Amino acid sequence: MRLAVTDSDGAALASHGVLVSQASHFGLAFDTAFTGEYIVKELPVGTYHLTVEHAGFAPYNSLVEIRSRLPQKIAVTLSVAGVAQSVAVTDSDTLLDISNSGNVYQLGAPTLRDWAAATPGRQGIDVVQSLPGWVLEANGVLHPRASEYDTQYVVDGIPVLNNRSPTFSPSADIDNVQSVKTYTSGIPAEFGRKIGGVIETVTDRNPARGFHGTAILGGGSFNTEDASLNGSYFDGRNVFGLSMNTARTDRFLDPPVLENFTNSATLAGIKGTFERDLTTKDRLRLSLNFDRAGFEVPNELVQQENAQREDRSNQEISGQVSYQHIFSANVLGTVQGRVRDDEANLVSNANSTPIQPFQDRGFREGYLSANMAASTHHHEIKAGADTIYSLVHEQFSYHITATQINGQPIFDPTTPLNFFFHQSADDREQAFFVQDNAHFGNLNLSAGIRFDHYSVRVTDSAWSPRLGFAWYVPKLGIVFRGSYDRAFGTPAIENLLLSTSAQVRTLNSTTSQLTLRPSRANYYELGATKELFQKAHLSANVLRRDIRNFADDNVLLDTGVSFPIALSSAHIYGTESQLALPQWGPVSGWLNYSYMVASARLPVVGGLFLGEDVSQLLNSNERIWVSQDQRHTLHGQLRYQPWARFWVSAGASYGTGLPVELNGESTQTLIEEFGQAVADRVNLSEGRVRPSLSVDVSSAVELYKKESRAIRLQGDIRNLNDRLNLIDFASVFSGTAVGTPRTFSLRLRFDY
Repeated sequence: MRLAVTDSDGAALASHGVLVSQASHFGLAFDTAFTGEYIVKELPVGTYHLTVEHAGFAPYNSLVEIRSRLPQKIAVTLSVAGVAQSVAVTDSDTLLDISNSGNVYQLGAPTLRDWAAATPGRQGIDVVQSLPGWVLEANGVLHPRASEYDTQYVVDGIPVLNNRSPTFSPSADIDNVQSVKTYTSGIPAEFGRKIGGVIETVTDRNPARGFHGTAILGGGSFNTEDASLNGSYFDGRNVFGLSMNTARTDRFLDPPVLENFTNSATLAGIKGTFERDLTTKDRLRLSLNFDRAGFEVPNELVQQENAQREDRSNQEISGQVSYQHIFSANVLGTVQGRVRDDEANLVSNANSTPIQPFQDRGFREGYLSANMAASTHHHEIKAGADTIYSLVHEQFSYHITATQINGQPIFDPTTPLNFFFHQSADDREQAFFVQDNAHFGNLNLSAGIRFDHYSVRVTDSAWSPRLGFAWYVPKLGIVFRGSYDRAFGTPAIENLLLSTSAQVRTLNSTTSQLTLRPSRANYYELGATKELFQKAHLSANVLRRDIRNFADDNVLLDTGVSFPIALSSAHIYGTESQLALPQWGPVSGWLNYSYMVASARLPVVGGLFLGEDVSQLLNSNERIWVSQDQRHTLHGQLRYQPWARFWVSAGASYGTGLPVELNGESTQTLIEEFGQAVADRVNLSEGRVRPSLSVDVSSAVELYKKESRAIRLQGDIRNLNDRLNLIDFASVFSGTAVGTPRTFSLRLRFDY
């Protein structure tokens, strides 16, 4: 949004402005230059309440609708206070999202800033898992609508397609994020390859003039310590940014036993950015990023007795460039590129039991995209193409150190005691898309089509149409929505070469193995959002997904090393709802609910299966519950702010539990591996982990504030009820994982 402020004679005015959207939880306060100009970058699509003020003049209030990436020019003329005309515009006018055909959930910087502290590397993940339709499984793995390995991250406009859970890649924090948006339906055609769910994040693009930033010091339970420093300098045309973070903790992964053995981690990252408006029509942005995490793999009881030690690490180095050119008031072009180098390693000592694994894998990726956006009276059209070229390398080996526990076999008798794999391959992918968002009064129609070509081990391609509508009925204060998305999902890149190799097919003589191919899916959704008393909004929708070659993964025992697989088919249906109260005096809050049923059909293809039950998994066509099939999921929070400098909040998370497959293991064996308390959290007759409940409380006080400088102290207590919440249990797909017990944390934040 390009703002220009003048008085009634046309003279420029340096003014103060506020831009707010309750639908997207976006809020920005800013000051224009002495020329009266200000540019607000990377705004989410939606309706905003704009307020502009200057001493001696009447405040300006207006609604601004952002429909696309094309610049929206707003000319504001301030009138002398005595002759001003009153215009009734309030924040409640931005309660409803009337443009998107799917329920797009958005969170802005104010909400993200106050989010409760989480395990280092998981705060962004924790934010997303609280939204409708998302389930968090062991070790910070997000599952959108019961899908695994099908989450796409979009960071400043460029997609990141590999797994971003802490065990796979260093995860960026949210301290320097301007907005987070998630899609699980009505997904634009520009997004492909991984669209079980899309998480779009935008780093802070609207700094104040001069040098400003944030420093955060934090600490808490399990000897957790973290620190971050974000700074930027803006001179009106150039923006220089630098952010650094570091953390350590003694509880990084979700351990398989209560004792939390061998679970320490250290993390560090640094990011530099540069952005320049070359002209009024050209913008260039560069960024460089380095992140690294080193951590231990938590032991089971038997492994701890044997002094097992397994260490993992991951590292990412990336560079990103974006160039934007405005051809006219109605046409915008963007070219973006990125190079990335990802590495992941695992080493283990000779005492590892029942298996001693080693891994060294990674990829070097090049990504390039170009697109054009055009606007007419009724249409917002966007078209583009992208390409990915990656060099993938994998090295993996194991040595089986124990074949039985308590006389019971662990592995198939034909499984070799030693295995070594080393291979490299190219990943080549290309795509192009066209999409149109048409606006006819209160009716919004979206239509798009995408073509994808994929080549890693197998070559495949597909056309993917996307259709949707949003119909706003002002008299009822309600928006009706519907969407159809065709999805072409590419297999996960992590350990893909091993999972599709001929060597894996020789590990077990009693099974057959098929090729791991891309998935194809049809997504359907109908829903509505209703405004309530101009203070809140309630949304609800029903959904169905039908998927062939349903992507999932299998974990090698409890090492945390997982391998991509696909099940023959999957059927997912359910309903989601959200009640949001952005602000009602000193009170705000939200309540998110999801009901999901997810079943799949065997056999499994891909992966690395060494268990005794492997023949059933790979040769059967039995119907099973998907490992992410949690029927009822509930998240809520209520916040009370009696004074401008103090607030307190209470929240709760509830889940009815994931399915359990014991794979023939005796109860006594499981107790010896994981302990009686953990085993008691499983309902064997129902085949489910028992329900989980976590009550969280947070509070913050502003100790000092003057102009842009502020000091704030925030305290958080997670799982105040100290309930033993079990996430997974003895699953061939996910292993065993114990949820976080009661934890305390404090954060001291300095804004300057």
